Amino acid sequence: MAGINISELKSTAQKPSRKEPSKKGLLDREITLFGGGLTDKKKEAFHGEMAVLMEAGVDIRSALEIIENEQPKQKDKSLFESLRKQVIDGKSFSEAIQQSKQFSAYEYHSIRIGEETGKLPRVQKELASYFQKKVKQRRQLVSALSYPVFILMVSVGAVLFMLSFVVPMFADVFKRFGGELPAITQMVIDASNFVSDQFLTLFSATILFIGSIFLVRKKTWFRKWTATILLKLPFVGPLAQQIYLAQFSTIMALMVSSKIPLMQAIGLARQMISLYPLGEAMEQIENDILQGTNLNVSMANFSIFTPRMVSLIKVGEEVGQLDLFFEKIAEQYAEEVEHQTGLIGTLIEPAMLVFLGGVVGTILVSMYLPLFQLSTSFG
Repeated sequence: MAGINISELKSTAQKPSRKEPSKKGLLDREITLFGGGLTDKKKEAFHGEMAVLMEAGVDIRSALEIIENEQPKQKDKSLFESLRKQVIDGKSFSEAIQQSKQFSAYEYHSIRIGEETGKLPRVQKELASYFQKKVKQRRQLVSALSYPVFILMVSVGAVLFMLSFVVPMFADVFKRFGGELPAITQMVIDASNFVSDQFLTLFSATILFIGSIFLVRKKTWFRKWTATILLKLPFVGPLAQQIYLAQFSTIMALMVSSKIPLMQAIGLARQMISLYPLGEAMEQIENDILQGTNLNVSMANFSIFTPRMVSLIKVGEEVGQLDLFFEKIAEQYAEEVEHQTGLIGTLIEPAMLVFLGGVVGTILVSMYLPLFQLSTSFG
């Protein structure tokens, strides 16, 4: 099997469903802390390659061996080696996936259904498509947030630098001349003195704050609080909502089309979605469906679902094509996310530049204002 070229198989067995950006950068990578499991990007590659190899007639054991041999990291190589050995020992591919603890229940159930129906290559391709969309949507959200956050960090850095080094030099000059300083100048000098005197305290508090966030990031109250803030942010909030709704719709489309019972599909989707309001809504929806309530009726009780989405789901239930409507909803939200990402960049970038220029300009003007007054008095 060593002579099989995966790149050639991909070019012949797969046709791209849409154009992908040719530029690669930081957004093409996923950042993981403390050596987590398989990233979504790696899962996309894994499921995609398994689909290509199986469609080319390669058996599961050999496909896993090929993927194992191409892994650059020993940790990933060991994972796929373990999967291969379990398959050799007589376990099904889905059982090996489940026992590895590196894959979600959604992946396990999808692969198990693929095995039972004889459509495993198709299921693998759909899983690859799901993770591809998820990675792309995450990048879009990061892209929308990264520039404002970067400008904010630069602004804070510039202000701290000026308050720590530039303002004290002017303050020494003003002391020699004496006299009363303009209110804005005195305010900036007081801020400079505070930063200089309390720098270690501020730095320690910042580190403590970041560490505290890391420790409580999985707590229910913290997830609820951060989700509430995120969804209320202008521009970014609606964008995040549409990204998560697109993920939810994509998962549901794949689940329903695979004939997974609706309540079980909702439960599996809940395990895949990290946004707290959406997860909380799905938990209640599970209970409502168990009691005989229609999906659209239950969804209408939660503001996280848009009225348009609820209406489309209602039609989907009435005509018995729920998977098709979920797929259409996912496509619509994906298009809106792309549009809004570009719009946010167009509106926020100049606004943040004006903000940075205004902050730095205010400090500079406050420092030069006494000098202008002094030169006027001499004139």
